[in-house]
Amino acid sequence: MKQKNDYNFHTQVIHAAQSSGDWQGATLPPIFQTASHLHDTAENLSRTFSGQTTDHIYMRLTNPTNRILEEKLTALEGGRGAVAMSSGMAAVSNACMALLRSGDEFVTGNSLFMSTYLLFTNIFKKYGITARIVESTDLEALKKAINDRTRFVYLETIGNPKMDVPDLARAAEIAHAHGIPLVVDNTLATPYLCRPFEIGADVVIHSTTKYLSGHGAAAGGVVIDGGNFDWPEERFPDFTPFIDRKGPLAFLDKVWREHHINFGTTLAPMHAYLTMIGLDTLALRMERHVSNALEVARYLSQKPEVTWVNYPGLEDHPSHKTAQKQFNGKGFGGMLAFGLQNESACFQFINSLQLIYHLANLGDCKTLVIHPCSSQYVSFDDPTREMLSITPDLIRLSVGIEASEDICADLDQALNSL
Repeated sequence: MKQKNDYNFHTQVIHAAQSSGDWQGATLPPIFQTASHLHDTAENLSRTFSGQTTDHIYMRLTNPTNRILEEKLTALEGGRGAVAMSSGMAAVSNACMALLRSGDEFVTGNSLFMSTYLLFTNIFKKYGITARIVESTDLEALKKAINDRTRFVYLETIGNPKMDVPDLARAAEIAHAHGIPLVVDNTLATPYLCRPFEIGADVVIHSTTKYLSGHGAAAGGVVIDGGNFDWPEERFPDFTPFIDRKGPLAFLDKVWREHHINFGTTLAPMHAYLTMIGLDTLALRMERHVSNALEVARYLSQKPEVTWVNYPGLEDHPSHKTAQKQFNGKGFGGMLAFGLQNESACFQFINSLQLIYHLANLGDCKTLVIHPCSSQYVSFDDPTREMLSITPDLIRLSVGIEASEDICADLDQALNSL
């Protein structure tokens, strides 16, 4: 009989971490909406605080509902352990801070989510930490940027909204040759398209708010540890107590013990529950997201009002071959970017949409649109926006799972208004 970790991904998203025998027959996990947990003896509470048991103490530390989500996401990504958090940015912040000290550096691709970029360049800079930013797909530039103070390499599986796809396997080889880990934000690809641990990544991050939850109902994030990096003492002298305590999961222990519980980045159990409901349909939703996105990209490419389309599923996209190999032929993601004549045309187009939602989210089952330059990046200066490929003519479209002909019809009538 197959073990659960041998099942096809479509089966795993439903059955991983299911323990209905422990849930009094329920097939959905219970919501443990409690701030703290009772311990029968003083000895047991003492053992739990010292790490000798995995019992729960207090919601800020652990929660049973959240732990089920952590186990499920660990299984889906093929990792060794996970910590669920209150948002994707909580996951990015905690994972990076666990690796960094004042005076350190790290290398990151320039294709970054807005808040990640601000964290790396503004916030970390205040603490004497340097982010060396290179073109995400330029492996030679990545290699040259690594020095003795570099602690990790950071990449997004699919850039937002640049839509480039770095070669993670080769990036991992470069990072490991220098004794540092590769950290990957896999939010846009999801483990349906790509499981970065299988091609060399050491840490995987998600904003679970997006495709994993899928319905715009719950915020969250997760840090998943592959458990395969050795954390050499010359680069990571501050890891010794965590290695002694948790061995292969030293990094995850450091994230949890140093940052997550002290910064209070707790995920609400209700949001964990809603995320797990969303996960049941992740594989089906992603099939529809990627097929719709390719159809929409091809449709937009034929429209005279559209000046350019950026989607890795198009054969002329610079990352097409990398994406085809890295995503195992399953598709190219559910998001794309395209250009109109100017910002005014973008505004008129968005204001004319009838079906498509205008809001600052992505990865929802509904199709969503935004003009990044005038919204998320409105406070950025022009050189920074140019470096991040944020132009006044750019529209970001997160393609949903509606009927593709209805999505295209709404795009068509909005384009006809220009």
